[in-house]
Amino acid sequence: MDCIFCKIVAGEIPSKKIYEDELVYVFEDIAPTAPIHYLIIPKEHISSAAEITPENSTVISHIFEVIAKLAKELNIQDGFRIVNNCGESAGQTVFHLHFHLLAGRKLEWPAG
Repeated sequence: MDCIFCKIVAGEIPSKKIYEDELVYVFEDIAPTAPIHYLIIPKEHISSAAEITPENSTVISHIFEVIAKLAKELNIQDGFRIVNNCGESAGQTVFHLHFHLLAGRKLEWPAG
């Protein structure tokens, strides 16, 4: 499989790891849009949120548990954003399910 995130999880492409367990990998975005900009990905390849099924959905709840843990550790419980782009028209550029954790500055809406 030619998936950049699968290669990051496998250690074939370097990344700045923030957190890892048996299900997920968290690393710094290489083009951050906020002082804190991490990507949270399942180690299992799931192409997008449109591919979540009863068989693989456990990892999604775990991802949000990890985000809550990181928010506490980073002391950002008062304000952070979680973003998921699903599909090319929505801005998804890497077709491996991932969530952006953004914090460290005032975040505007629409995204800015």
